[in-house]
Amino acid sequence: MKATHVPAIAGAYLFEPTPYADERGFFCRTFDADVIRSVGLDPDAFVQDSVSRSVRGVLRGLHLRSGEGEAKLVRCSYGQIFDVVVDLRPHAPTYRNMATFELSGETQTTLYIPAGCAHGFQALSDTADTSYRIDRPHDPAEDVTIAFDDPELAIGWPLPVTSMSRRDREAPGLADVLKHMER
Repeated sequence: MKATHVPAIAGAYLFEPTPYADERGFFCRTFDADVIRSVGLDPDAFVQDSVSRSVRGVLRGLHLRSGEGEAKLVRCSYGQIFDVVVDLRPHAPTYRNMATFELSGETQTTLYIPAGCAHGFQALSDTADTSYRIDRPHDPAEDVTIAFDDPELAIGWPLPVTSMSRRDREAPGLADVLKHMER
């Protein structure tokens, strides 16, 4: 497994496994505590694993947590997603930078997203399973959502949106969220 720093987002990493493939399919390690430690992260900090299943065109996000935030490891375990990270940490050198990735079950690459960054994705395949490993127990009172189509962000979502939650559909724009978070 190889760790690669994401230049556009300070503290973000891609963890790329080395799959072993044969006639049966493939096998690869998707989490390695030593590799996580090698980039200065605490592998024991992750306390919750979750998975979502989405169909083609479904959009989830942009989400982040208020307060201390929430760091996460995100991996598309089946199918393919278009993944977006926006750095909203005011003191980070990459504040307001955005990075996009295509994550897939073929590569099993994991993306580490630091606390204070907004995250969202869109399913590109007929079915996409996305796994999350999170460093804090979920508290719905800390959920923050930003409009996926905010013109200030101008995210180039690759597909028309086929479905999204009511919360995501009614989310405020980035400027409103930032004003609220500054309070």
